[in-house]
Amino acid sequence: MDPKISAIKSWLSSRSINIFGIQFAGKDSVGTPLAQELDGEFISSGDIVRAAAKNSTDQAIKKAAKITESGVLAPTEEFRRLIVPYLTDPKLAGKPLVLGSVGRWIGEEDIVMHALHASGHDLAAVIVLNISLSEVWRRWDNVRATRNGGRADDLTRERVERRLSEYQTKTLPVIAKYRQLGLTIDIDATGPVGETIAIVNDALFDYARSH
Repeated sequence: MDPKISAIKSWLSSRSINIFGIQFAGKDSVGTPLAQELDGEFISSGDIVRAAAKNSTDQAIKKAAKITESGVLAPTEEFRRLIVPYLTDPKLAGKPLVLGSVGRWIGEEDIVMHALHASGHDLAAVIVLNISLSEVWRRWDNVRATRNGGRADDLTRERVERRLSEYQTKTLPVIAKYRQLGLTIDIDATGPVGETIAIVNDALFDYARSH
């Protein structure tokens, strides 16, 4: 194992890292391999909402999923009903968690931190992947040129614009709260995924040594 990953894994233990970023910043692309390297679990709130909606007969949950597919974040109460039980699932006990923007409305960070603490996965760091708006649209063009099918909220410019607006008005205040708590690590995610993953690993290693 890479010495830096080994050091990060030892520092993190069963705690968690939450990754935030604007649309197409690479949250899943960075979070999934990071979780694998740490022998942990990657958790995306969007995936949880969609999976629950597919398998649930609860109309409120199905409505939340439909809202999410239109490019709007699921309402906080539905988020609480879906996300909190998942975080406290016994199958995650003892594992480090890498979260993909879990808790994207202001106020939800408190729900997330409480649930993580209660389940033994205290929040250790928040990674913020930063790219420009021009890079967002470059990546969107690339996705549309190469993807056959895919998630509905990725496919139209209107939906992406709605996601960008939601990020500005609802998610940036969440990040600001984490910043006040001294938990954030800012990452330039403009380069290729492999390069961004290497930057994240270096930044986490430095953060672990000082925390």
